[in-house]
Order: sequence, then structure tokens, then C-alpha cells
Amino acid sequence: MSPRSPLRLPSRPAKSPPDSAAARPVRQSLGRAWGRPLAAPLTRTVRSRIETGRLVLYSLVAGGLVGVLGTLLRLVLGLVLDWGARMVGYSPPGTPGEGGLLMAFGDAAPYGLLALPLVAVLAAWLTRHSPSDPLSEAVSAYHRRGGTRLSTQLRLLGANLLGYGVGLPVGRDASFTALGGFSARLLARFGRLSVAEDRTLTLASVAAALGLVLHAPLAAAVLMAEVLYRRFEFEFEVLMPCVLAAVSAYAVYGLTFGAAPLFDVPSLQAPSALQLPLYGLIALATTLVAWVGVWLSRLWPSAWLSGGARLVWAGLFGLAVAAAALYLTPAVLGGGAGWAQLSLSGFLGNEALGYGGWKWVLLALGVRLGFGGGVLPSIATGALIGVGLNTTLPTLLDPAVCALVGASAYLTVTLNIPLAATLLAATWGGDALLPAALISSGLAHALSGQFGYVDGQLKDRRTAEMQLITPTTTILSAAPPESSEEALYRVAAPPSWLGARINVLSLPAGAQVVGLERGEAILSATPDLKLEENDVLDIVATDAAFGKLRELLNLG
Repeated sequence: MSPRSPLRLPSRPAKSPPDSAAARPVRQSLGRAWGRPLAAPLTRTVRSRIETGRLVLYSLVAGGLVGVLGTLLRLVLGLVLDWGARMVGYSPPGTPGEGGLLMAFGDAAPYGLLALPLVAVLAAWLTRHSPSDPLSEAVSAYHRRGGTRLSTQLRLLGANLLGYGVGLPVGRDASFTALGGFSARLLARFGRLSVAEDRTLTLASVAAALGLVLHAPLAAAVLMAEVLYRRFEFEFEVLMPCVLAAVSAYAVYGLTFGAAPLFDVPSLQAPSALQLPLYGLIALATTLVAWVGVWLSRLWPSAWLSGGARLVWAGLFGLAVAAAALYLTPAVLGGGAGWAQLSLSGFLGNEALGYGGWKWVLLALGVRLGFGGGVLPSIATGALIGVGLNTTLPTLLDPAVCALVGASAYLTVTLNIPLAATLLAATWGGDALLPAALISSGLAHALSGQFGYVDGQLKDRRTAEMQLITPTTTILSAAPPESSEEALYRVAAPPSWLGARINVLSLPAGAQVVGLERGEAILSATPDLKLEENDVLDIVATDAAFGKLRELLNLG
């Protein structure tokens, strides 16, 4: 490969070679041996339709599985919350959609709050080999073209259950997101999935799980297709599987718990033309606050986020949350969805700005450690800030609209999902909220740049296609390609190849394995090297050879 040759994926697989004359008598004799003519190979159009049908079926199955597991998880969360309330002595308000009451119970117990740093250390230890939160893990796994281990998904689920139970600023959506990844691994283990199907169905399972906890399946499907990149770009090929999985999961979930909205929002009237600039001002201020919070969260040095230092800082963060709950306000405990409901109901005034400010501080401090990096903590913080800012205006606006405007702006900045944030606001507030929600999310996305809480996000789709995000492709010690027509491709080891040696792999002519990436290590492609789960093969091939390989493995 010449130094100037780009790392690229071909726009479409190469056409299969024409049937040779020497092969026809063999196929005809085989057909006569079975007593009937041997059918000709299926055309690419027919194969594409069959593969699409498989993906539709698997999406529905994935949604059903997530619906069943999500029903069980909600029951488990009820037990975990009860256990946490007995330990900490405080139970935050809940949301009507999840069976919660709009009131807080008890006072934070001084000795019970000591559980927060202990649980924070345990959660940091469980997630030491993964990104900061389950959503970041799902995005990172999609871009690295290799699924997350089942054990890692279980550790993520356990860590978020513990943190949510004792009152760390972890939303219940984090547990559901980890559950979506866990169900995807179960489906991959028992189903015969190609690499492309596994990647797509993992996102579909996570979207289905988010749809359950947000009570908004269509908005959750758009969220998963949009959160992959920092720019306003989509993976349209995964949008429909996400929709199918989310709808089927919510149908199963609704059989047990009903289909009530997550938040109980009063009937809203469409904002007038004179009010829209004021709502835009609230969105502008919330955008600035959210941007500063994301910028502060990025100041964590990488050395502090791994190893023993990660455990130490997690313990200090747990102590900070406990101190804030004891000496300032217990409203800092929990993900904050219940406080967002109180702001939507008009029960909060000036104090909402203080509650939202402390939520903002805790998110800025803890999100890189895995505390508060999901969807609901951002929604709660933005809603509280929006309602608090409303009290500073000379003319009071509708607090419900202010809360949803602030939530959509804050969510847009932290996750880079302007369209999904708008759909969530419209799902909960109704179509009358669309003008204000569009203005707030559009303004937030235009001004916030490419910051965000999700570590695995790429800049744009072009970056993903070129696979330039890892430096490992530039330090391979392998024979150079023979012509400028060859390029280097990074391919996740298919499940059917696991355990096989390099020398027994059947590759098309013109393709060769030159290296193997295993975690952070780069291995030489020796003939006796066995493939393991999550290995990434570095293959040098011509466009035509990689087209045959991609069609053989159904890489998409």
C-alpha cells in the first residue's frame, strides 16, 4: 500500500465472478444425483430481500426479548429503590408513568449516606474496562465493529443498579440501556447473526430498552440512530430496526404496566409569537450552562479515569454527593426525573434553579466516572434550570413549556441529539410544543459545537467509513500491498471464525491478513494464531477481493 493510498471501504461489493464453463458439468451431475436440477445461485436482489426479511424478524424478536427482560427489570428496580431508601433514609419523588408519587419521603440519614462512596467505588471497579456509561459503551461497540462481552454488560447493569439504588445521580435509563446491551448479547449467542446484523441489532435492543424507560419508543429509536455522531447525521440503515424493536418491546412491556406517558404534563397551548423569543432566551441560557458543564467534565485527565485513581476519585465523588445531600439539600440524590415532574406540574419556583444548579455540578464532576451520563439526568437538570430561569423573567411563562424547552436544549448539548430531543419534548408535551422545542433544540445544536457526554461518538459518518479513529492502522509491520489498488480494511472477527487459526481462514484471492488487534495489543498474523472474541483483523485487499469477502461474511 503506497503512503498516499487512503484507508477506505468500497462503496459496494464487487460483482461475483461469472460461472465458469468447467464448473457447469459438475453442478449438473450433482443435480442429477439428487433427482432434480440444481438451482442457480440466487441473484443479489433476491438475497438482499431475504436478508432484509431476516433483519425484520430478528428486530421483532429482539424487541420481544427486551420487553420481557424490561418488565422483570422494573420489578427489580422497585426492590432496589426500597432497599436504598431504607439504607439512606430518603426517597426522592417519582414519576406517574413509573408508579411514583410526587413527594419526597424522609431525611437523608448521616450514617446511611456513607453507603454512597462505598457503592461509587464498587461501581467504578465494575466498569473499569468499559466507557463511562452504558450508552457510551453501546456507541463505542458499534463503531469498533465488535460487540461487548456478556460479562461486561452484566457488570454495567450491576454497577448502575447499585448506584441508582443508593441515590447517586444515575438515571434509571442507564440500567435499561445496559439491559438492552445484555439482551443483544443473548440474541447473538443463540441466533446465527452476521457481523452487520449483530451491530444493527445491538443498537435496536438498546433503543428498545430506552423506549421502555422513556415511554417513547419512536423517539428512542431516533435517539439511537442520531447519537452515533456529533454532527447532525444519521445511520438510516439502523433506524427501521430500532423502530421495530422499540415498538415490539413497548407492546410487551405495556401488557403488564400499561402505556401511560412517563411525565404527566398538563394540556399546553401553542406559544404565541410574542412568547417564542422568551422561550428562545431560556433555551439560550440553558445551552450556555450545559456547554460549560460538558467542558468542565472534559477537564478530567485520562490517567484519573483508569486504574486505582479511578476508584479514588469515585469514592471522593460519592463523599461529595453525600455531603451535598446532608448539608445542602437531599434533592441532589437520584437521577432527578421526579423533580423534573414537579417542575412540569408547576410546584417549583425559585428553588428549581438551585436544585438544577446542584444537579449540573454533580453531572460535570461525575459523568466521566459513569455517574449521570444517560438521558434522564440531563432531562431533569435542563427542566429544573428552565423552570428556575422562568422566575427571573419580567413576565412569567408556562412552567411546563419552560421545563420542556430547557430539557430539550440541555439534552441536545450533552448528547448531540437535536431531533430526538425535539421528539421527546413533543411526545410528553404534545404537538403544541413543537415550535418552541424546535427552536430550543436547533439553537442549542447550532451553538454548542461538538462537545458531548458520550465518549464513543465520532465526528461524522465519513470518519466512521474511513476507520481513521484508531492509530493501530499505521504501525503494522507487514508486507506492503502490491499495487495502489489495494487498501487496508479493519474487520471484526465473525463469530464463525472464533477459535480458528489464521492459516485455515478461507480468503478470496487478493486478500491477506497482515495483523490482528486484540484489545490494546497489536499481534502479528502468524499462521498458528487463534482468533478470539472481539478480535479485529487487519486485511490488505483489492476492492474486488474485499467485495467478495464482504459478500461472503455479509458485512454490509
